[in-house]
Amino acid sequence: MTAPPGQLDPITPPPPPPPDRRGHGRLLVRYLAALLFTAAAAAAAIPDLIGIDHRGPFARAIAFRPWVLVAGLVVVVVLLVLVVFRRRARAALLPFAVGLLVVLPAGGAMILPRVLADPVPTTGTPLKVLAFNTYFGGADPAELAALIAAERPDLVSISEAGERFRGKLMPLVEPLGYRSEVSSGSGADVDGVVALVSDRLGDVRFVGGTGSSHPPYLEATGGGLGELTFVAYHAAAPTYYRFPHWRDDMALLAKWCAGGSPAIVAGDLNATLDHSLLRKGMAGCTDAAEQRGQGLLSTWSPTESTELFGPQIDHVLSTAGIDAESFSVHEIDGSDHRAILTTVRIP
Repeated sequence: MTAPPGQLDPITPPPPPPPDRRGHGRLLVRYLAALLFTAAAAAAAIPDLIGIDHRGPFARAIAFRPWVLVAGLVVVVVLLVLVVFRRRARAALLPFAVGLLVVLPAGGAMILPRVLADPVPTTGTPLKVLAFNTYFGGADPAELAALIAAERPDLVSISEAGERFRGKLMPLVEPLGYRSEVSSGSGADVDGVVALVSDRLGDVRFVGGTGSSHPPYLEATGGGLGELTFVAYHAAAPTYYRFPHWRDDMALLAKWCAGGSPAIVAGDLNATLDHSLLRKGMAGCTDAAEQRGQGLLSTWSPTESTELFGPQIDHVLSTAGIDAESFSVHEIDGSDHRAILTTVRIP
C-alpha cells in the first residue's frame, strides 16, 4: 500500500540481534577458572583456615607457607601489571588477581606475629635450653660438644640419638659437668632421644614415656628444676604411613602445655606454627622463636642449605610465665637440622 501524499512509508525496525551465547559461555568459563584458581591458591597458602592442613600433601605443603606466599605475591604483581597495561587482557586476568588478593592477606596475617618480637623479659631466673636433631645420628658429635662448651646450656634435647650417639658425645661433654639419659627403644639413633642436664641443676630425675609408636620422650624433673618439667621430645613426621602417629604426637603436647604445671618442651616437633594441630596441641604454651620475632628462621630443609630454604620445625615451647629472652640457630655438620638455642626466664 502506498502512503498518503506527504507521508513516508512506515519503517519497520530491524529484529534484535540474537544473544551472544558464545560470549556468555566464555565469561562463565573465565569466572569458573578464576574460582578454581582461587581455591587452589587457598589450598596451598591457607589450608589450615579451611580445615585440610592435617590431610595428605597439605600437611607437608603448609610448612612452606612463607615461600608459597612469596610466590603468590610475585604472581599477583605480574597479573596486576598486565591488567593495567594490557587492556585486552584486563577482563580475563582481573578475576585471578582478585582471588589472590583475597587469599594472600589471610596467609600473611598468620605469619606476621612470628616476626614481631615480644618485650624482652627482665625478671626471673635464666635457664638456657638447646635442642638439636642429629639426622640419623650422623651429626658431628665434636661440633655439638663445642657448641655446648661455648654456650653451657642447662638442658639439652637431642633427637634421633640413641646409645650409639650418646657414647660418642658423653666423653666430650661429661668433663664439662653434664650427665645424660637416653630413651628406651630399638637402640638405633633414629629411634632415640637423648637428654643432657647440667650438674648445676643438681639431682634431676628422668622418666621415659611414649607418645605414639615413634621415639619415646624423656621427662626431667626435680633438683634445681623445682616444679618445672623439662621434656625432650621428637614427634613423628607427617608422612603417608605416620599420619596417625603425627596427629597423636601433636595432641600429646597438651599433656604439658595444658597440664597446669610449669613445663618446657624442646625438640623436633615435625610441625610449624602454621599447622593447626600443633597450635591446638600447644595451647597454653608459647614458642621461644615466635616470642623473639624469629619465627621464620629455618631449622630444617629438604635441600643442602638449611639457612636459605626450609621451615621451622624444631621448637622450644614453654607454659605461661616462662618467657624467652633470646633465640638463635646454629649449624652443625652432618645434620639437615640446625640446633636451636634459647634462654628463658623462669618466674
